[in-house]
Formats: sequence, C-alpha cells, structure tokens
Amino acid sequence: MQTPQLPPFDFQPQPYSGPSPDEMLRLRKEFLSPAIFLYYKKPLAIVQGKMQYVWDETGRRYLDALGGIVTISVGHCHPDVVAAAQRQNELLQHSTTIYLHPNVAEYAEALAAKMPGELKVCYFVNSGSEANDLALLIARAYTGNYDMIALRNAYHGGNASGMGLTAHRTWKFNVPHNFGVHHAIAPDTYRGSYHRDDPEAGRKYADDVKNLIDFATSGQVAGFIAESIQGVGGCVVFPDEYLKHAYAQVRAAGGLCIADEVQTGFGRTGTHYWGFETQAVIPDIVTMAKGIGNGAPLGAVVTTPKIAAALQQRVHFNTFGGNPVASAQGKAVLEVIEREKLQANALTLGKHLLSGLERLKEKHNLIGDVRGKGLLLGLELVKDRQTKEPANEECAQVLETCRDLGLLLGKGGLHGQTIRFSPPMCINEQDAEFILAVLNHALAGI
Repeated sequence: MQTPQLPPFDFQPQPYSGPSPDEMLRLRKEFLSPAIFLYYKKPLAIVQGKMQYVWDETGRRYLDALGGIVTISVGHCHPDVVAAAQRQNELLQHSTTIYLHPNVAEYAEALAAKMPGELKVCYFVNSGSEANDLALLIARAYTGNYDMIALRNAYHGGNASGMGLTAHRTWKFNVPHNFGVHHAIAPDTYRGSYHRDDPEAGRKYADDVKNLIDFATSGQVAGFIAESIQGVGGCVVFPDEYLKHAYAQVRAAGGLCIADEVQTGFGRTGTHYWGFETQAVIPDIVTMAKGIGNGAPLGAVVTTPKIAAALQQRVHFNTFGGNPVASAQGKAVLEVIEREKLQANALTLGKHLLSGLERLKEKHNLIGDVRGKGLLLGLELVKDRQTKEPANEECAQVLETCRDLGLLLGKGGLHGQTIRFSPPMCINEQDAEFILAVLNHALAGI
C-alpha cells in the first residue's frame, strides 16, 4: 500500500531554535501539574501553525484534523485574526468591564446578531468551563430552583461545577454531591436502547428527563444542559426531536434549557450556525468557547434580557471577560467565517468525509459506527460489531500511526474508542482525501 502524502502547501515555517522536546518534557515534568496529559507514546512538540497545518521543531508538517481540540475554527494564525489582535495589543491590552470600551460592545452586538429569538444579552468569560459555571448561576438565580439535569457521557468543564455536570469518569473528581446535578440517559443511538431506525427514539430517550424530574427532584428544576453533539463523549449525535421533547419537559418543571455550544457552534455543523438549530429548538441560555476566539482565551454566555436581569440581584463582573484584545479577536473570527464562507465549506467537506468514512467502514470490520455533522465527526472502533466491545487499544494505535504519517486526530468516548475529527473549517478537498487515505492505511495495519 502506497504511503499517503500531505497535500502541497505554499508556506515556509520559521526555523526553530528553542529547547528540544526532551528539554520541554523535563521542564514540564518539573514545573507543570502531573495531571496534564499528553497524546502519543513519544510526545509531539508543536512550535508553529498556519491555517490547517502545524509544524514540529524539526520543520515537519502535520494536518491538524483535531483543530487544537476544536479550538481553531478559521485556521491557525489566520492573518486577519492575528492582525486584529496585534492592532489592539498596541493600543490597550486590558480594560475591565467597569469601564467602557468599544471592542466588547461592538463584539457583543455582532455575536448577538448571530443568535435566534430573544438571545441577545452576552456575558464574556475566559473558557467553556467558566461559561457553564455562569450558566448554572444564571439558571438558579432566575428560577429560584437548584436541581440541574445533565446527560450521561457529557463533558462540561474542568472546574468543580463543570465536573458536577460531567458524567464521564475520566474527567471527574469526587465533587460533593454533584452540586445538585442529576444525569439522564445519553441519547446514544449506537450504544443505547433505541437506535436510528426508531422514529420515536428522540421522544423515548427524553422520557428519562421526565423520569428524573418526577423521582429525583422536588418536581421543580433550575435547568437542563446538553451539548448539541457530545464531543468528548465520542461525537454522539442525538436522534431527531430529542431536545424538543427534553426542553418541553424541563420548562414544564420551571427550568431553563442550556445549550453547550463549546464544540458545535460557529458553523461547524455545516447546515446551521449553532448545533442546537439542527434539533429545531431555541434554548434559554447558550454557552460557547474554543472556536469562538480561534485560540484566544475567550468564552461567552448568551441569554435573553429577561433572564439576564436575574444577575442584578448582586454585583457581578468578570476581570478579564471581554477584554479588548480577546474581543477584537472574537469579532475578527465572526467576520472571517462569514467572508470566507466557512460554514458552507464545513457542510461540503463534512459530507465528503462522512461518505468516505462510510466506505472505510465497508472495508474495515474494526469500524463499528460512523457519525457526526459537518466538520465534527466520529469513528467508533469495536473489536466485534455484534457485541460492540470497545477497541480502545486499537484506537490508540490508529492515532499513533496517523501521527507518523502526518495526521493529527483526537479520541473520545467513555473507553477512548472513538476517533474524533474537528479540523479547522478552512480545510480543502485534498486535505479530506489525505485524511481518508491515512485512516485507510492505519486501519489496514491493525
């Protein structure tokens, strides 16, 4: 089998003269938390990036099909985003929300224009974990209730309240009583009880939300939170109308509905700008991060004016949220997505990749399921298609082989059995063909 070759790319990376990977690893082990994990048996050093590609310290190029864990939306070091940040860096780097500044106000206006319904009030924070924490605070302040419902297999952040929402053992510490969070069955049409051939699967899975409200709470809840597609959980796509039924049950119990768009937002699903729109619902609160700033430490919570007023009960502000540099970068990202038609590209290339992955499934019995929307895709590997025993070791080996061939991918799922794709939305058809060729090569070698 011929070894796949990276597509040509007209760019010359700068020579690297910093510490070696061994020295980086030594410093990391001595001065960084041992809890921070690394991919690959031999850790990879990334020292430069441009659009959909990154380079290691030797100048070797890789296609970043993980997108910095869905963080790079419009491309590494996109010139327009870099220029916006540089211009603001030369003027003023920090101004808290206790002062006026045009960047945060104009950015909020531009972001609100992308939202449906009455979702018009923005709070800027620094990460997805912080955004979800603030969403919980808003839901509880507005409703006066405390209990929250989240989903099993979910991931909502690395802070204490985010871990309370998360139902994925890899990421959870022993947080006290889960902070009032109850976890409903994940609407997983591959591993769950109701499958894609069941037109009522969405309603049936949502019945468990009602079950929790009736038997695990007082009958009144503060809210319900769900990723529009479960990312870390293995790119789990919900059955049609799941969120429609779940939202109705939560609202009937006095709660608010929160959409976690940290990985699915900003056109990545292709068909829609926001992942929740693929389920034909409008949430009460939306949280976002990662691709919002193309690498900037930026997150946001967007809600309605009526719900936002609940925070006026106390003094509330965020020291760095919406700072001038991050706001400039975030606004530039919105403009690039629109100008370069990246949502349309995500739809086209996503369909191309999805059909290619289905063809790979016909060739390789290791592939149990192919799923996703746009440029958020998952390939679940199993030892046996009947038992669906997770092929986590094989998944790790596929990622190693892909890295050796110049392709960076991610993994997810409870057992680490699902290969995740979330490349920058600027990838082209040659890149998609390279991804498929490398995967075919890697799977054939198992």
